Amino acid sequence: MTTDRLVELAALLKDLRKRSGLTQEQLAHASEVSESTIRRLEGGKAPNPTLLSLTKLQDALGAGPQDRRRLAELLANGRATPAEVPAELPAEVPAAPPARSGMLVRDDVRSAARDLAVEVRRRWRVEEEQRRVHDPFALPVRWRRTDPALSDHEANIERLPPGAAAPLPADLSGDLPTVAAFYRRRRSGRLVILGRAGSGKSVLTIRFVQDFLESRAELERVPVIFGIGSWDPTASTLRAWVTERLVRDHPQLADRVGGRSMADALIEADLVLPVLDGFDEIAEGLRSRALEGLNEFSSPLVLTSRREEFAEAVGSAGRPLVWATVIELADLTTEDVASYLPRTAPRGPGDGGAGEDGAGEDGTGGGGGGRGMWDGVMEQLREDDGGGAPALAGALRTPLMTALARTLYSDGDRPGGDPAELLDARAFPDASSVEEHLLAGFVPAVYRSRPRDRGGWDPERAEHWLGYLAHHLAHPDRERQDLAWWEIGDFLPSRQRVLSVVLTATLCTTLSTWLIGFVIGRLPAWENAVQGALMGPTAGLAFGAVYAVMNARGGGTFEPAYVRLRLRPRGGGRHADAGRGARRGAVRIFTARFGAVLAGGFVMGLGCSCALMVQQQLAYGPRLNRQVLEWMATNMLVFGLIFGAGAGLVFGVLAALEAPLDVASAANPLGLLAANRAIVRRQFLVLVPLLALSVGFGGGLIVSLLDGVVGELNWDTWDGLQIGCVVGLAGGLSYALSFTAWGHWVIRARLWLPMAGKLPWDTAAFLDDAYRRGVLRQAGAVYQFRHVRLQHHLGRAYRRSRTGRSLRWSPVDPAAGPGDRG
Repeated sequence: MTTDRLVELAALLKDLRKRSGLTQEQLAHASEVSESTIRRLEGGKAPNPTLLSLTKLQDALGAGPQDRRRLAELLANGRATPAEVPAELPAEVPAAPPARSGMLVRDDVRSAARDLAVEVRRRWRVEEEQRRVHDPFALPVRWRRTDPALSDHEANIERLPPGAAAPLPADLSGDLPTVAAFYRRRRSGRLVILGRAGSGKSVLTIRFVQDFLESRAELERVPVIFGIGSWDPTASTLRAWVTERLVRDHPQLADRVGGRSMADALIEADLVLPVLDGFDEIAEGLRSRALEGLNEFSSPLVLTSRREEFAEAVGSAGRPLVWATVIELADLTTEDVASYLPRTAPRGPGDGGAGEDGAGEDGTGGGGGGRGMWDGVMEQLREDDGGGAPALAGALRTPLMTALARTLYSDGDRPGGDPAELLDARAFPDASSVEEHLLAGFVPAVYRSRPRDRGGWDPERAEHWLGYLAHHLAHPDRERQDLAWWEIGDFLPSRQRVLSVVLTATLCTTLSTWLIGFVIGRLPAWENAVQGALMGPTAGLAFGAVYAVMNARGGGTFEPAYVRLRLRPRGGGRHADAGRGARRGAVRIFTARFGAVLAGGFVMGLGCSCALMVQQQLAYGPRLNRQVLEWMATNMLVFGLIFGAGAGLVFGVLAALEAPLDVASAANPLGLLAANRAIVRRQFLVLVPLLALSVGFGGGLIVSLLDGVVGELNWDTWDGLQIGCVVGLAGGLSYALSFTAWGHWVIRARLWLPMAGKLPWDTAAFLDDAYRRGVLRQAGAVYQFRHVRLQHHLGRAYRRSRTGRSLRWSPVDPAAGPGDRG
């Protein structure tokens, strides 16, 4: 909302409140809108007021028709003509913005939207090819009207004024190729897609994004898919969460424009259409709150969910998703499956040709079925429309299971693998047993059928490693789908994570002390060896203590850096405003970074002084007395100030040198990993000399200021240089490997977990290979398992393999238990 409209909105709300004779506190109580929100609205400091809040306020204030209309016009923010704005905002359902934005948009924001559209379309086209959606043809995905109680009133969906009635639309059914056109006919721009697990919701969203972008007009919203299962509605609003995910998956949107990120600017300009996949994956206790958060989000969106979970959330919240049309995906028919599977098998010698109707020359198969591999199965499946093979017919009612059957038998290389075994009623008495068989055989099939390009994994070990990853994505309170490379190291227990930091810093400091002492030191070799042996564990414990505190406060996970270091300022062009915004925030960023690092550096200084005291005691004999204790206390203070101030100053300067990543640097998980490896290397090359200079020369300055104040001090220039070099090299290495996402990846995912047999040595190559085999999929900067059911199956199999029995807890099986998460 523009500044002028914010001021006008603030004046109108303040005038309405004064006319009603209410204080802000009384209005907050009457409207159930927080007093702080009312204060920001009346002060013109709420740039993104929600429709739900304004609706509650206008009802509590008893606003008349003219005031209600003016509020609606202000909230439209130039995105609708007066004829498109209802006469008033209804009590329950405010007017939704139109499908096209008419507001003025800056050229750089417009350009960013175009770039985002190109990148999103490219990514999902590649992903669609990777999933072999069109090989040999796309399985039918059809939808139909669902329970009307789950949808909003049609008048609200059509944004009709009060009193107007809307007839039920006749087009609440369709199929995969028509989803984008169907969505455009929904005036509110809000659509909910329901379906059972594996029914094709994700494929439908991918096709929707592709088709929508193909016909996208200038300044029309860019559809971006987000896995909503990771959203915690009690921790952040949907708008803030979407902004964060945009920056994660498209780092170029972290660029600053007008004092805010480009991602925030795109959302503010209403140029992003969130396609929220997997509402059912939100923790059960949070779904009703999540639905309330979706209702507070005033922009168009697309949401997918399993039907039962969405219906339960609607019942708990007491209202559906406002303005939303709700459709439900239909099961595959027997004929769908019978037409698809025979055409996926390779044709062998003597295979009949296909007629124009797609059947083989013998009239039994569809289009050449690899010497009739599927013919007998399809005959049974067609019998009484699945009555001849009820278990198999029930299992193959979803695209997921049909695709798994294709992988196991048409694409697989299993000795004796014959789909006719699925007709065995004793082995497979019901649909669930067929589904478990298909899930269990999928990973071995893809690792046997395709020769590995790299790595040394076989099917059994690959399944074990994938099971480890799936197991650790599950939690008793909620389950994650995003497999982020920077979080794999956090699968280790907390004590092992702290221990990894201690050992890493110990080794870095010991080797750095020995190296610098050998090159420029003046101590004897044995004393240099003792000094390194003492400094290493001391620094390791200090680094470990800092990390343990961070971990206890929830800050032990380091996300990838979405910035790079630039040594020259940018000038002009699109980044001019960004540069001015960065300069305005430089003091704030420097202060925050300086304060955060100051405490950690002070702890390092304390450890250094303790190590020096022990070294002196060993070199010149024990003589612990009051004078020695005073000397140690003075050293602890001075070294703490030197290390703390020096490290804080250096990291503050680094903050001023940061700039957003380029668009091409993080298009996928491995791209982001490579970009962060390069970032950490550059940080290391800058940190080492800056830390050495700040400690070496800054130490002399601090000593000169404190000399005589805390006692007689001495800071030899050469010794200061040696200490600075040790701190620079050891501190730079320890920071890079202990306090960055890439460092945790190297130490934990590339060394610790492979040594424990949990993952292969080349974890990055293994994940990429699993993606190319179709076990994993890419969702922006993270991986996900092909389907949550496959993730559940692999996690359960891993837990059974470790215990030899079913555990007492499982995210999908109440009879399972937590086990050892190490």
